Order: sequence, then C-alpha cells, then structure tokens
Amino acid sequence: MNFQRRTLITAGISLLVAWGLAFGGFEMVRRSRVTPEKVRAFLHDTDLAHLTGPARTRALRRLAEMLNALTIEQRQQARFQGEIDRWLAQMTEAEKGQFIEATLPMGFRQMITAFEQMPEAKRREAIANSLKNIREARERWTTNQPPDLASTDTNQPPTWSPELQEKAVKAGLQTFYDTSSPQMKAELAPVLEALQESMNSGRLFRQPRFSRDPGP
Repeated sequence: MNFQRRTLITAGISLLVAWGLAFGGFEMVRRSRVTPEKVRAFLHDTDLAHLTGPARTRALRRLAEMLNALTIEQRQQARFQGEIDRWLAQMTEAEKGQFIEATLPMGFRQMITAFEQMPEAKRREAIANSLKNIREARERWTTNQPPDLASTDTNQPPTWSPELQEKAVKAGLQTFYDTSSPQMKAELAPVLEALQESMNSGRLFRQPRFSRDPGP
C-alpha cells in the first residue's frame, strides 16, 4: 500500500510539474508575441529624436523586427495608432529607405510581378479597391477603440490622387516603386500591403499566395 501510495503521489507531482511547465511556456510565448499594442507602446516609450549611434540603429532594427512579426492587417492597425509616422518624420532619408526595405511584406516582389501582368483596367480596379479597404479597415478599428486612440488622426488612410493612381497603373508598380523617394515609398507602403492582402486572400483576383521573397 505504501508503495502504491508513493507511486500515486509521484505521478501526481510529475503531472503538476508538467502542467506548470506547459503553462509557463504558454505564458512566455503569449508575452513575447508581438501585437499592434506592443508596437505602439514601443514607439511611444522610445524617443528616437534623442537616440544616436548604435542605440538609434538598435531601435530602428527592433521596430522593423516587430512590424515583420505582424500580419498585414495588424501592420495596418499599428499604422492607424499614429506613432509610426512620427518616427518616419524623425528618420534621415537613408534611414527611411533602409527601414522601408527592411519591412517589405513577404512576397512583395512576387506581388508586383503578378500585378504588372494584369490588364490596365484590373490594375486600376486593384488600387482603387485597396484604398477603399484601408479606409474601411480604419473605420472599423476606430469604432472599436477607446476615445483616446479612436481620436488619433496623425495617420489617416492614404488618399492617392487620380493622377498618382494613373502613374502607378501606366508605369507599373515596379518602376513606380523603384524610382520613388524614401518618403514616397513610405506613403506607398500601406497601399501596397493592402493590395497584396487582397490578392493573397482572393478577394480581388485568383492569384497564388506569395512566399517570402529572397530579395534581389
């Protein structure tokens, strides 16, 4: 009886330890998971304007890593919270260009190639729908946020003029993007991400899902 009792106690303790380790691992993963709220907190708590040298480089690299860990929809939410534009305004042109390239979504180049194979009418429709999707996403996000966040208007949905849209359609996204300034690339990024999300989800076109682009 004593042997059976010790066996049951040992088994019970082992089970509790296993559950404890599993729960601890789950909590560690949950806490380390990047969310739009964590991105906003990092942006809000880090004063880029007062950082120089390696500390500034680390901060920019950390922000890029956090954005790359988000889905495209979550990246949109992070932009809606209004802090990313403030950081972009404080970056040098070189930093801005490096940051944009470091945060291109997966399959970006493949998406551009697929886009340029479409007829002009489809390209025009794709860009218009992407702009519409961004506006609708912001409206949904704003509706569900507390007043202090919902009132943030430092990063309104991008509004491309008809002339700018035609330029992207006629010249092609590859040429348009490659010849744009870092600031223009920053303004293009939300629309290009929305365009890729629409193509990946099949909402606009029957295109294959894109994998991580290895780069040029």
